[in-house]
Amino acid sequence: MKLGIVKETRPEERRVAASPQVVGKWVKAGWEVVVEKGAGGDASYPDAQYEAAGATVVDRGDAWHADVVLKLRPPTVEGDACEADQMRDGATLVSYIFPSESPELVDKLAAKKLTVLAMDQVPRISRAQKMDALSSMANIAGYRAVIEAANRFGSFFTGQFTAAGKVPPAKVLIIGAGVAGLAALGAAKGLGAIVRAFDVRPAVEDQIKSLGGEFLTVSIQESGEGQGGYAKEMSKEFLEAEYALFRQQAKEVDIVITTALIPGRPAPKLWFADMVELMKPGSVIVDLAAERGGNCELTVPGEVTVHKGVTIVGYTDLASRMAHVASDLYGTNLLHLLDEMGGAKGHKVDHDNDAVRPALILEGGEKRWPPPKAPPKAEPPKVEAKPAAPPPKVEAPPQKLFHGHGGPAPKPPSRKVGIVMSVIGILAAIAFVCVRYLGTDGTHDVHTYQLLQHLTVFVMAIFVGFQVVWNVTPALHTPLMSVTNAISGIIVIGGLLNARGNYGLTNGVLVAIVATLFATINIAGGFLVTNRMLKMFRK
Repeated sequence: MKLGIVKETRPEERRVAASPQVVGKWVKAGWEVVVEKGAGGDASYPDAQYEAAGATVVDRGDAWHADVVLKLRPPTVEGDACEADQMRDGATLVSYIFPSESPELVDKLAAKKLTVLAMDQVPRISRAQKMDALSSMANIAGYRAVIEAANRFGSFFTGQFTAAGKVPPAKVLIIGAGVAGLAALGAAKGLGAIVRAFDVRPAVEDQIKSLGGEFLTVSIQESGEGQGGYAKEMSKEFLEAEYALFRQQAKEVDIVITTALIPGRPAPKLWFADMVELMKPGSVIVDLAAERGGNCELTVPGEVTVHKGVTIVGYTDLASRMAHVASDLYGTNLLHLLDEMGGAKGHKVDHDNDAVRPALILEGGEKRWPPPKAPPKAEPPKVEAKPAAPPPKVEAPPQKLFHGHGGPAPKPPSRKVGIVMSVIGILAAIAFVCVRYLGTDGTHDVHTYQLLQHLTVFVMAIFVGFQVVWNVTPALHTPLMSVTNAISGIIVIGGLLNARGNYGLTNGVLVAIVATLFATINIAGGFLVTNRMLKMFRK
């Protein structure tokens, strides 16, 4: 089958439906790929790279007459260059469509008996994440919003201590903690700003905190969870409390990034003119919802305006301002979608595929949107279970108190380990007898006495250490042994005592100093590892 990639015609659009890297994967999978001449130029993908990937660079008409046409923006329906009329009858189109907002486009495409799949309708379910172009582009837009704000903000994001004085860090407020909001949060935090985030969905609190942000909320308990991971419209009481919070924050923050959207509706107004006027001169607002009218009352879509010293960025092409990476990610989303539809050899629309069916707008000109609701799963019939006879009591073997968690005792040491331990003990006993009783004159000097002490401690340490380590169940080794490494404190004490040697810097003193150093590192490392592991289980 022939796959066509066409050039975007919207003036501010720099992206293309796929990068040469993605095209190369399609060619290897058996697709015949044609690319309109100059389609990737604005995204820094020259025609030569597409040809090197195995595609054929063609004129506009040839690209639009492919079996499957890939695009980003919805096709135009007005003017002499109406894109909806350029496709051949019965072909397939994959692009953004926004069917609820463009019924005229849907009717135009239906008249040509097209099969149309809308990338904006891919469901937000776990299995379809790899095809979710809205999330891919929102991630880029959120990051770019911080870059645009930093470009217009007249100070550092991170705090500075210089010889000329102290500069406080920037304070950033993010409204809406979806994909774009979280991307903006991560970028602002990475630049060193103090970041606060507000969202009507309580479920995102942990996500905000995990990125280092402060979660803002209101006292009214109301969930804003909507369908598909989006927010829903809130009650009047909740909104009034929300606006009061925003007016308080407007006096403190330097940068506001708004991302709130409700599917199929204009962007809700959340940041009003009086809030803008409460902000300090030099502050910046970046409105990611500008294309849908904007969350800020003073946003002008596509433009940057200044109101009483506050800069309001209303760009509608933030993802397009990073066209190189955006084209590659969007193309990867298309790659996964076409794979879900059977690839080049088995291309079809599977109505039972819950990752593809919601995106199907037209099939052979027949309208298939909105998709039918999935029937509720039938609950299994309730069967009254007869009370089972109580199981016979079995006396559990006594557990060693050392385990504490009530688990089974560890396996006994292997036979080989026991033999090794026995040999060590026998050799140590022989050495002890030789030193203690085979002296030439029956007398012993101080060095011999110290050797006996060290030998005794060494043998005891081997047996005690072996028992301590072996009797710890493997499930507890990492957290527990990192703390029990504090037993190394015994080595520290012994090393300190021996390091004070009365005979200068002898070999024994050097060994004691080295032992003290390594034991100290072991103790500190044990507690650091434990602390890091405990943080993994804290919310």
